[in-house]
Amino acid sequence: MSPLPDRLPAGPPTDAVANAAQATEAADSGEPNPVDAAIESRQSMRQFLPRAVPRATILHLLDLAGRAPSGTNTQPWRAYVLQGASRNALVGKVCAAHDALRADPSLAAEYREEYDYYPEKWVSPYIDRRRENGWSLYGLLGIAKGEKDKMHAQHQRNYRFFDAPVGLMFTLDRVMGRGSLVDYGMFLQTIMLAARGHGLHTCPQAAWNGFSKIILPHIGAGPDEMLVCGMALGYIDETAPVNGFRTPRVSAAEFTTWLE
Repeated sequence: MSPLPDRLPAGPPTDAVANAAQATEAADSGEPNPVDAAIESRQSMRQFLPRAVPRATILHLLDLAGRAPSGTNTQPWRAYVLQGASRNALVGKVCAAHDALRADPSLAAEYREEYDYYPEKWVSPYIDRRRENGWSLYGLLGIAKGEKDKMHAQHQRNYRFFDAPVGLMFTLDRVMGRGSLVDYGMFLQTIMLAARGHGLHTCPQAAWNGFSKIILPHIGAGPDEMLVCGMALGYIDETAPVNGFRTPRVSAAEFTTWLE
């Protein structure tokens, strides 16, 4: 797929109907659909350039994401943007904790996620997909099974935002119900798709969740907030082999049941 332009066609809310009509006309005429292109080109990138992202662009992406649906329009998301010294300080703190945890596994009790992102017990087909994903990525990076030092270093790339100049942290008030995590997923996806419209890429990261006791005070989150996830945002390094990794997807025919 050819790279997307810096900006996809967009307009103020009053132009929403016109934009939708134009997209429909483009689809009917066989022209490339920019929404399809954004969805298909989105993937988790794991190496970014140091090129700065303008603050106005970041704010625009978050404004767009704020249009995501949420139950009774609760809009439960809170976003924290880390750049420069603040970003680098958090990277240093969490990488140090990650190293300490490896040296002393008993510290795991101090670093627990506030909600279960993954199941306690893995079953097929989910464990099979997880293993395929992990070993395919490690294989591309030349990391063999049992090379624990290399695995640790690669895992720690998460805590460096894969060198992206922008790190995002997202929180949710603990008073909210589990349905707000559904809302949050739509919000995060909107950020990632909007980023593609501006020639940017992302990597959503649940890896940060276990270090919330370090992250929340650092970003100034209140005592009633919990960490949902982090995200790297920036311009990809197209020369990095790791960014050639593209995960397979199950076809709609395999996960869809038709009732007529």
